[in-house]
Formats: sequence, C-alpha cells, structure tokens
Amino acid sequence: MPKMSIHTYALGALLGILLVSCSDVRREPGRVYMPDMAYSRAFETYSVTEEERAALAKQGIYFSNTPVTGTIKRGEVFPFLLTQDIAPDSTNYVAAKQVTSPIPPPDSIQLVEAERLYLVNCGICHGQQLDGNGPLFRGGDGPYPSKPATLVGDPKYESMPAGQMFYSVTYGKNKMGSYASQLSTEQRWMVIAYIKSKQAAKTAAATPADSGAAKK
Repeated sequence: MPKMSIHTYALGALLGILLVSCSDVRREPGRVYMPDMAYSRAFETYSVTEEERAALAKQGIYFSNTPVTGTIKRGEVFPFLLTQDIAPDSTNYVAAKQVTSPIPPPDSIQLVEAERLYLVNCGICHGQQLDGNGPLFRGGDGPYPSKPATLVGDPKYESMPAGQMFYSVTYGKNKMGSYASQLSTEQRWMVIAYIKSKQAAKTAAATPADSGAAKK
C-alpha cells in the first residue's frame, strides 16, 4: 500500500474544513461575555420615557438616556449649561429665564429655515399659525384631547423668556417631550427665534389699533 505524503494529509484536512464550513448546519454561537457591548441597543438620547425606562429596568437594563454630566455633543457650538430639574424642583427652569440666545437675530433667509424647522417639529401640535390648533388637536376633533400651548395669542407664552422656552424644548415640559434628539442646539434657538418673531409681529400689528382706541 503506497504511503501518503504529508501534503496529501494537509490537502484532505483543508477539503474537510471547507466542506464543514460551507454546510448549512446551524451552530449555537455560545455565550456572549458582554452582550450589551456586542449587541448595542440603539436608544436616542432623551428619547426614552420614564415608563420605558422602568420597563427596561425590569429586564435588568439600566439606561439613563441622558448625556454624562459636563459633556458636550460632538460638533456642538452653543452648549446649554443648565441641567434638567428633578421634580418637584424647578430651580434651573426658573434660572433659564436669564439665559439669552447665543445666536444673532436671524435674517429673512434664516427665518425661512427656522419656520421650516418649526412646522416639521412643532406645527403638528402648536399649529401652523402658532395658535395651539395643530392637526393633533384640530379644534378638539383631533386625537389629542388637550389643547397645546397657544404660542401667539396667550400672554403667558408671549412673555415667556427665550431661555425658558429653550429649557422646555430641550428637556420637555408637561405633555411635551424633549426635542434635543431631533434638533441641534442651534436649531432649537432658531425655532424659538421664529416663535418670538411671530409674537413680536402680532404685538406690532395690534399696537396702532390699541393706541387709537386709547386716544378716544
């Protein structure tokens, strides 16, 4: 019987490996040492509600969904230094009144983009006319039972400082969730500048009539 060379053995082993690797036999991958690192859960920052966080905790998943304190998102130009209050505390919400917009007043071209951002992200609730009558409310006939805030026409919101509006858009307020994952810091300031411009336009339009009535 002829002797088989080592090359023949090596070739046979290689063919065996190829046959096994190309088969459709399913194999159990075994245990993963750190599954949270191997299979990441794609949760957007600020996007998980308290109810969802509690449901995750029951599964042994402790996810804060908020940035690490003191960190700034990559590419961030205008950091907002006030952190979110823990209810019932409202210290930072009140302090936000003193925060001014870091961006210059937008020109006519920038206001077009600011309006687009408002309509895409805010108009569905607060309405195209900023009257709190968006598609979700629709005069009480929509799916949302409570009327959203009237941004133009309600003295409460017309007198609200831009910084406090920014806090609400960043962290959420009452039924409104956070928009920090949808809009960058600059975009949030742009939306607020658009809201303030509409409020100012309404006030300017009403002033001549009011002055005339006062003279009579």
